[in-house]
Amino acid sequence: MAAEIAAAAGLRVAVFDHTPTPARKLLLAGRGGLNLTHSEPLDRFLPRYGAAEPLFRRLLAGFSPDALRGWAAGLGIETFIGSSGRVFPVQMKASTLVRAWLRRLDGLGVTLHSRHRWTGWDATGALTFRQGEESVTVAPRATLLALGGASWPRTGSDGGWVPLLEGLGVEVAPLVPSNMGFEVPWSDHLRDRFAGQPVKSVGLSAAGRRLKGEFVITETGIEGGAVYALSAPLRDAIAAEGWATLTLDLLPDMAEAELVKRLRRRGAESLSTFLKKSLSLTGPRAALLREFAPAADLTDPAALARQIKGLSMVLTGVRPIERAISTAGGVRLSELDERSMLTRRPGLFLAGEMLDWEAPTGGYLLQGCFAMGVAAGTGMVEWLGMKDSDAE
Repeated sequence: MAAEIAAAAGLRVAVFDHTPTPARKLLLAGRGGLNLTHSEPLDRFLPRYGAAEPLFRRLLAGFSPDALRGWAAGLGIETFIGSSGRVFPVQMKASTLVRAWLRRLDGLGVTLHSRHRWTGWDATGALTFRQGEESVTVAPRATLLALGGASWPRTGSDGGWVPLLEGLGVEVAPLVPSNMGFEVPWSDHLRDRFAGQPVKSVGLSAAGRRLKGEFVITETGIEGGAVYALSAPLRDAIAAEGWATLTLDLLPDMAEAELVKRLRRRGAESLSTFLKKSLSLTGPRAALLREFAPAADLTDPAALARQIKGLSMVLTGVRPIERAISTAGGVRLSELDERSMLTRRPGLFLAGEMLDWEAPTGGYLLQGCFAMGVAAGTGMVEWLGMKDSDAE
């Protein structure tokens, strides 16, 4: 995106990519249909970025969700709003968008150099790359690094840039997983019977935040969109305490008082039969209740209702960063000026997941990266223009 902005302004632009083909992480994101952005109003959209909201308030003012949809339409990629409010290409493919985008960049004169791994700078300050067994040196007037975090390293984002920037004195927060799954010490019975099954229409809460959604039971724990939305506070709790509690509401559409009334009318039916017939509490949800509720609470209507409405699931670990959807941590935002340029090294710009921010899935990650690319490309154009003016 930064290359497009800079080339459209008349600059000569080259993109150096570590991988054999470009946009591998975008193509990976597109396996689920390529959720480009979200349609919710900005007053709800912006808080999704947490502590980085002030930054994204400025960035999205320069490239909003509507602007992103308009940009895609300019590539011939029409979009639609799904039932969840998420925005997708009509064709539900990333490859179509990438091909159209590469044609546009080629038309703007952007050159693409694949299989070039950035290795730092030489003594003159020029960029150095490794291409196979060869060393390549490039001396641009301005540079943008968009090297990603450390999730899905096979796409090129392996965090190898961290020591290079720390060597400049740049403050880098440790890279940690974001939008990831968690480990749960399941019983053999639950793991054998329910691993791979979804848990639908439940309430989840952690750190004062509550939402309704679904997740999947895995061999090692839990994954899924609702879990990812709460992943940051759960991850931080595990880092601090060694464990975290995720609270489940197995019947989020029923008030606790009503639930107690129904449980008191159980009669002689077995608990499993009553939960199934009267409350539609079956399968993985019923299994989770038996997994985590104390046995004594299963016999008392009031205590059982409290467990159904607030079941505590203990999480004992975080899934590896290599399997996380995204990464938190990275270069501190305070290291950049408003042009996205490192204050310690004029002419060096940064964008994307290598910076210290995070957002939930749902279109917020890609929207943030696109907007950062626009800001960085614009910043490069402005900075080079100022240098040229000073030279004159």
